[in-house]
Amino acid sequence: MTLAAIAFGVVALIVSGGFVRDLYRQLREAIIHSQSGHLQVAQAAFFAEGSRSPEKYRIRELDAVEADLVTLPGVKRVMARMSFAGLMSNMRNDLPILGEGIEPDKEGELATSIVILEGRTLALKDRNGALVGEGLAKALGLTPGKPVTLLATTLDGAVNTADLEVIGIFRSFSKDYDARAVKIPLQAAQELMGTTDANTVVVLLDDTAKTNAVLELATPMMRSRGMVLKTWEELNDFYSNTVQLYDRQFGVLNVIILFMVALGVTNAVNMAVFERLGEFGTMRALGNRGGHVVKLVMTECVLLGVIGATAGVVLGIALSLLISTLGIPMPPPPNSNIGYTARIELVASVIVEAWSIGLFAAVIAGLVPAFRARRVAIVDALRQVV
Repeated sequence: MTLAAIAFGVVALIVSGGFVRDLYRQLREAIIHSQSGHLQVAQAAFFAEGSRSPEKYRIRELDAVEADLVTLPGVKRVMARMSFAGLMSNMRNDLPILGEGIEPDKEGELATSIVILEGRTLALKDRNGALVGEGLAKALGLTPGKPVTLLATTLDGAVNTADLEVIGIFRSFSKDYDARAVKIPLQAAQELMGTTDANTVVVLLDDTAKTNAVLELATPMMRSRGMVLKTWEELNDFYSNTVQLYDRQFGVLNVIILFMVALGVTNAVNMAVFERLGEFGTMRALGNRGGHVVKLVMTECVLLGVIGATAGVVLGIALSLLISTLGIPMPPPPNSNIGYTARIELVASVIVEAWSIGLFAAVIAGLVPAFRARRVAIVDALRQVV
């Protein structure tokens, strides 16, 4: 019973911890590969005020900035974006949009988490093509092949228009983003805004774990050009808030499981000690001190903890692999359109923590019964065998 209680607690911690870590990983990669990339370079004011007037904050040394970034280790692709605000018309209705001029060939490597619902993604040949978010397409009744008109204010304050054709309808991680987003070729966006500049340079890395290392190398280079760098995590505070929420929930779960395992082990050890009071009385009558009894009980608890926790780790890993093989279909997270298949990620720190909690629960569960057996008088203990 003791071994089963410890093993069950360890398995629960490994599976729940691995589930949460997999959620973090999938959420992180969905954000990176649908919108932000790993790093973004822009003027400092763009990140604070660019959503209102993106055309005011431009990178004029675009080629030099891209040339600096592409030489850094771990950088897979560097791409420019031109943001603009305006109206999209289907000849009957107008809706405000957040437009983005992109380099289609490079963005294709980044936007692996974007789902094309209808049509196809932008290609280099689509000089007058538009990729429209799902929510915006539904609001305007757009389908691939339909013409649309974009209206925006140029850098000089004049009103300019662009006649485009819908190439595809996409769905990203964010429902709010899809309700207003339009992607067009960078050259078309520059012509619409009357400039050859861009607002941001997006950096795609070959490994998310290299983000901070590349940030340290690139920051001095960009600072010398009057630019600032933002990581994907700084650009998406939703992710940080989600991690904090689940970390606190998982911490509470750890405490609950520790408490349940400790209660189960305490009950089993307490019964075992009570049934062996006669044995302990005999040992003390033969000259063994009370401390020897405590040591004996605690040694048994430690062994039970080690064996039970180790068995729990083995079972937890096996169960995690089985669940990961089958997958758990999950509904879309809040403010998202895309569901996902959850798996159990095996993380060394989670496994070590679960094993340690299993051992710790067994140790603290043995303290009260051990010291209680020590306090029982030898005469009273010997009566148990009469």
